[in-house]
Amino acid sequence: MAARNTAFLLVGLLALFRTWGVTADVEVNMEDRVEVFRGETASITCMFTSSEGVGGIMIQWFYVTKTGEKQKIFYQDPTGTVVDEGTPFTDRISVNGTGATGEIVMTISDVQLEDELEFICLIKGLTEGTGEGRTKLKVFVTPDFPTIESVQTGFSLNEGPSKIGTCEVKNGFPRPNITWYRNKAPLRVAQDVVKVVLSTTVESSGLFSVTSELIMKVMKEDKDDLFYCEINYFVPGGLRMTETPNINITVYYPSTAVRVWVESPKGHIKEGDSVELQCRGDGNKPSSIFTISHKGVEYATNVLVLDNVTRRNSGDYECTSMDMDTYEDISGNTTVFVHYLDPAVVTAEDPVVMAQGEMTATCNALSSLDTQIVWMKDGEVVSTGNSLILKDATFDSAGEYLCVVTALEIEGMETSATLDVEVQGQPEIMKPDYTEMEESFGSTVDLNCNARGFPTPSVTWTTSDGKTLSSTSHRKTRGHVHSQVSIKVTSDITAFCNASNDFGTDAVTFNIAAKGNGVIIAVIIICILLLAILGSVLYFLYKKGKICGRSGKQDLTKDNSGKDNIVVEMKGDNTEEAVLLGVNGEKQPPSHQGGAYLDVQK
Repeated sequence: MAARNTAFLLVGLLALFRTWGVTADVEVNMEDRVEVFRGETASITCMFTSSEGVGGIMIQWFYVTKTGEKQKIFYQDPTGTVVDEGTPFTDRISVNGTGATGEIVMTISDVQLEDELEFICLIKGLTEGTGEGRTKLKVFVTPDFPTIESVQTGFSLNEGPSKIGTCEVKNGFPRPNITWYRNKAPLRVAQDVVKVVLSTTVESSGLFSVTSELIMKVMKEDKDDLFYCEINYFVPGGLRMTETPNINITVYYPSTAVRVWVESPKGHIKEGDSVELQCRGDGNKPSSIFTISHKGVEYATNVLVLDNVTRRNSGDYECTSMDMDTYEDISGNTTVFVHYLDPAVVTAEDPVVMAQGEMTATCNALSSLDTQIVWMKDGEVVSTGNSLILKDATFDSAGEYLCVVTALEIEGMETSATLDVEVQGQPEIMKPDYTEMEESFGSTVDLNCNARGFPTPSVTWTTSDGKTLSSTSHRKTRGHVHSQVSIKVTSDITAFCNASNDFGTDAVTFNIAAKGNGVIIAVIIICILLLAILGSVLYFLYKKGKICGRSGKQDLTKDNSGKDNIVVEMKGDNTEEAVLLGVNGEKQPPSHQGGAYLDVQK
């Protein structure tokens, strides 16, 4: 009831003011634009002042349709507020403030693209005074990351403007902008040189997708250029930028010069190497054909591999590049030199078989490089230079000499040859460590003899009593003989090793003393003496009758209870009898005598 009375009172006051002819001044202030991302909440503020004060005013909110019509969405006066039904904002707006403070804020939740409209705040005073403010709501959507695609084919210089690539950015709002860059500098459109074709698509969502094609006349200088696109798009409060990755293009241009070179090996080339030659022009047209030629032989390639080269591969190599579009050709050349080192050749001034004295030999190898020559024997360097001079040659000078020829400028370039030297002379027997020795009686001794000489000597074994011994081992090598005999020691022995050839003889004497033979003889003599003494004793006893009776029978008169009453009679096959005394006079059976029998008589 109070509110209704208040409303009537206000209406009455308005009528009174109109009657008095008083008009109120109302001033409204609003931002030109409010910016927000799609899906967020927008806040639109309406500030106003009135000469009548801020009480008892009427507030209305409108939006301007796409066709330019005003559509009310909210009404407020001192009696209450009304949100208009059936508008796009019915369920999404709210208004804060009663006008008592001079500020009204309308919020729109979940802003969409179609909300990008102009909104009007209308303030009406108690009299006819009215004020109006307008704000445009701007909605933004960040676009997807842009893409760039280059044309995969190459470009020839004699072609007109060609499509270089395409940039595309999708789903932005408002419409994004695309700018082409070459080497970080923006490309400017120029007639018959640079052209940019733009196309814009409005998606069903209302977002914008933009495509930009770059068409350009390509020059040789563009072969190393990098192209990319810059995308500019608006956001609340400013402008943002992003860039695509770089692309480059293939520009085909004819060669103006050709170069041919040895790719491998680096440095000197020697016989036996594999050589790779490469040819390249300063152009890159795929229609160019390369040919490498040498001494009239042509190879249709720009990479030539020569295996196991020889000095015949030396010379000039020419590479020719022909443009199949114009049939023009250009060429370049290089020189290849294959170094060589022939097998070493040894020439001896004197025969290889030489008498003791002096010998000279030479060694040479034909080479394209300076060489070093050394002579080696048994792994040791014995001379340098191509000449080998042997002075006062002896048997030690004989053997195999190796001549090594090396080209120092190229690692591993080496050749060699051998020279066999034989020194003539009478045999020499290397003196053994022991020629005087004592060995046990009955033992076996091995004697060794090593002789050298040329011609290779013959070796024989003899003893001091003129016997010839057979060797158990006999080995011959060049100019050397090793011989061995085995001797059983039964007495003192003197053995001779004899070596001989056409130039003379040599010998070595071995003396072997037999240990222990005098002691054995003494033992034998003592044994014989002892046997003689024993025989004499037995004979004496026999003569005394202590052992056997000299007659065939002998009566014994002594008691058979004593040892002296025993008589032994022995009888053999030759009718001789013998008596054997048994113990206590007992008769022994014949079996105890081995072919004789016992007859015991008491």
